[in-house]
Amino acid sequence: MVLPIVAYGADILRTKSSDITADYPNLEKLLSDMEETLYASNGVGLAAPQINKPIRLFLVDSKQIFDNQEEEDKGKYADEPGIKKIFINAKIKSLDGEDWNYNEGCLSIPKIREDVMRPESVTVEYLDENFQPHTETFYGLTARIIQHEYDHIEGKLFIDYLKPLKKKMLRGKLNDISNGKVRVDYKMLFPR
Repeated sequence: MVLPIVAYGADILRTKSSDITADYPNLEKLLSDMEETLYASNGVGLAAPQINKPIRLFLVDSKQIFDNQEEEDKGKYADEPGIKKIFINAKIKSLDGEDWNYNEGCLSIPKIREDVMRPESVTVEYLDENFQPHTETFYGLTARIIQHEYDHIEGKLFIDYLKPLKKKMLRGKLNDISNGKVRVDYKMLFPR
């Protein structure tokens, strides 16, 4: 089932999420619904707070980027061909490499894209959908998506990385989003 994406302005997007256990109610259905929601909204990552669940869970599918990239962009990123993974109770262990700029967007903040600086690699400790533990290092676009989704479970948004003047310039658009004055081709849940 496709779930509505929580829009900017909702308190849950600013709440630090909680760990879950293997007996979390209807987890398998939730994972299936999140995956369906991710693809219905043309996203490459989706965190539980974005579907109104304050839990430490997010999905990443960077494979889509590489499957759909232009010919001239092939071989540009170290993480090609990307990954498709579920991250439960993730904890970032380290951020490494040079910071690099990339134009990011967010399903909860539609129609706004901005350049954000992030480190080129991230090492994450997490549980998979079977609650098996992993510690892995990711690079490139995959590392960026993981950092973006991880921010969601920490109550942080990509616009928090913008300079104050840039944020001030976006205030009107952000207010429109939180007031439901934005048109998207996926279901959204507005705070007001």
